[in-house]
Amino acid sequence: MVRLKLAIRAGWALVCVSAACLGPVGIRDAGASVGNASTGLQLLEDIQTAISELAETAKPSVVNLFPVTTGKGRDFLQDRAPNPSGSGSGVIVDPEGHIITNNHVIGDAAEIEVRLSDKSKLIAQVVGKDPDTDLAVLKVTVDHPLPSAKFGDSSGVRVGQWVLAVGNPFGLDRTVTLGVVSGIGRENVNLSRYENFIQTDASINPGNSGGPLFNLRGEVIGINTAIINFAQGIGFAIPSNMAKQVLQQLLAQGRVVRGWLGVGIQPLTPELARKFGVTENEGVLVNEVFERDPAAAAGIKPGDVITRIEGAVVDTPNRLSRVVAGLLPGATTKVEVVRNRQRMVLDVALTERRDQPVVASLPQSRTDAKLGLDLQDLTAALAEKFKLRESRGVLITRVESGSLAHSEGLREGDLIKEVNRIDVGSVGEFTAVIAKVRRGETVLLRVLRESRAFYVVLKSGDH
Repeated sequence: MVRLKLAIRAGWALVCVSAACLGPVGIRDAGASVGNASTGLQLLEDIQTAISELAETAKPSVVNLFPVTTGKGRDFLQDRAPNPSGSGSGVIVDPEGHIITNNHVIGDAAEIEVRLSDKSKLIAQVVGKDPDTDLAVLKVTVDHPLPSAKFGDSSGVRVGQWVLAVGNPFGLDRTVTLGVVSGIGRENVNLSRYENFIQTDASINPGNSGGPLFNLRGEVIGINTAIINFAQGIGFAIPSNMAKQVLQQLLAQGRVVRGWLGVGIQPLTPELARKFGVTENEGVLVNEVFERDPAAAAGIKPGDVITRIEGAVVDTPNRLSRVVAGLLPGATTKVEVVRNRQRMVLDVALTERRDQPVVASLPQSRTDAKLGLDLQDLTAALAEKFKLRESRGVLITRVESGSLAHSEGLREGDLIKEVNRIDVGSVGEFTAVIAKVRRGETVLLRVLRESRAFYVVLKSGDH
């Protein structure tokens, strides 16, 4: 006996696909079962027809892309091997011929051959690229309107909803696959700087990159971008809202402009959260504030925990970077911070993002051991040797192998600037602060490594 339960808006339909469903029932009951099976089958056929019609409507807007000039695009995952049958996919987003795709599909090419659903071929020019989101916009010149797709609102995407992926895997033009949304808000996949991926089990293969992910209304809710090597049913798509924002800026000015706060940040470990009086993952720890940048001008300080920006929760460094990047330079934004266990809201006038990293972090492993540090007052010669633009501080000259300091990632040349939120400019000052730490208490260090700062928590033990 095989049974299939189908969820529909009107309720649940039980579809019996074997005669064994009837069992030893009377003629009247058997007739009712046959009627229910017939109704269930009709529902399945209706859904099948709707999906087939959706596929037929969606396919004409999907194109196959081949870079014309030699150029090697950025290859984020090993499974993105060169495909001799085609480079990738794209989707036409307006009748005038604008196409959105992945940046890694076009690479360094200035022109791209576009193959349309009617088998015609056109040459597209690159309007603009945004490597930080792995998106690019192309334009073909036509004398008639082209079939195009409309963007949907990706903020409404829910886990479990059905989606349709269309692309050109291995050169198989306009392949359609059906699946569900397996997850949303995926980050730390190491595909791009700003990650907020939709995960889907709709089959995505090399050549699908740049193609659309449709909802059942025929709206584009994502741009397919990657799969995990050797995994089945794990694909990622860039949310349509992010794609729309990039598209608008590339069309308007040929590049993407993003907001800049001017801080170094790191995630909150349980130890750091306790030290700064917040709960784990409640916010993001500021370990550095760059001079003459917006955060410094607004009064943000190292040791502040940023919890919200413009009302949006920021509980990971990736999310904070993404929220700030989504704001326009010149805008004044409200930043909520926790400082000394007190909450405050600061107005920050953002500037344009500069191309430099903003995240610093250390390994989070812990062991019970001595601190294992040899220290020395910073001199001009040592500052030059370790590329430090500082005149005062406590320099780590040796880290004992296997010690707690070693396990937490500290190394020779690191400069200690604070101990338990107290500035230290010499070994004597460091020793005076450490002397007040009781056995078993933790020690919070603010450390400078070359041009980057970070916080680390050490358990004092026997010091």
